[in-house]
Amino acid sequence: MYVLDHPWLLMLLPAPLLVWWLLPPYREQTPAVRIPFFEDITKAAGIGPTEGSVVPRANLLQKIIAPVCWLLVLTALARPQFVEPPIEKTEPQRDLMLALDLSQSMDTRDFSDPQGNLEARVDAVKAVVADFVERRPHDRLSLIAFGDAPYPLVPFTMDHTTVRSMLTGALPGMAGPRTALGDAIGLSIKLFEESQAPDKVLVVLTDGNDTASKMPPDKAAEIAGQNNIRIHAIGIGDPNAEGEEKLDTAVLQKIASATGGRYFFGQDQQALADIYALLDSITPANQKTLSWRPRIELFHYPLGAAVLVVLGYHGLMWLLSIRAARTRKSEAEA
Repeated sequence: MYVLDHPWLLMLLPAPLLVWWLLPPYREQTPAVRIPFFEDITKAAGIGPTEGSVVPRANLLQKIIAPVCWLLVLTALARPQFVEPPIEKTEPQRDLMLALDLSQSMDTRDFSDPQGNLEARVDAVKAVVADFVERRPHDRLSLIAFGDAPYPLVPFTMDHTTVRSMLTGALPGMAGPRTALGDAIGLSIKLFEESQAPDKVLVVLTDGNDTASKMPPDKAAEIAGQNNIRIHAIGIGDPNAEGEEKLDTAVLQKIASATGGRYFFGQDQQALADIYALLDSITPANQKTLSWRPRIELFHYPLGAAVLVVLGYHGLMWLLSIRAARTRKSEAEA
């Protein structure tokens, strides 16, 4: 739509009339030559001296052009603009990182699918996490995998298709056979340093205890809490197993509580799906919509029209003066 940025300037439209009514006429004094035989000249010319003011008269074209130009100049000063339809941008207010345990134990086939068939832990995790990613269209997501060491697979991005693609290609043992949970949290802290989102959430999933970290998980969780990173921990291993395959639920609970997060235990694919559905509900969509309406300046159109009108008037007067001079010359020659 068309708008005026300073419409109040149109109130100056009657200003020339007020000036004409209120200010005294302009007076001009011109030098004259005094001659003793002035009366003889006036008698010879057939005129007599008069007293008073000489008031120049404007022609009809001037009376039309002057208010038109004043209106055009005021319109230009009021800054006419064309306001285009709003452009909206959705800015995510939460960065969500998914940390997946891809140690060799994730290849264990002890997870039941909804039909009761046993499948590898990693297959159940990939199916459930992919569905979780599908539900988070307004969050920036990141994906890291950890085994002997943590590795970033996808940086923070709104390209969820890439996240799902990398998730599909994840294989047990690709990051090493052991579990470095503490180092995975440490890597997430490093990746969150560049995040400007007010809400930072890490969802970490593991099926065993920490056997390869250089940084203890509880110490890493303490640092994460100091950096306002909330950690939700999910365990899917066997708490009754021995050695490296035993799920250390106490450490996971401590990690979650230290950062204001929650701990969950998933024993099959359905339970894991319920956990991620609960995570989806306790971390609702958080986004900010920015709206901007581009404005195209149009002041040059009325301003240019005023200049063209004035130039056209003076051009016309110049042509008329030339024509009058030629007419006088022709009459004189005749």
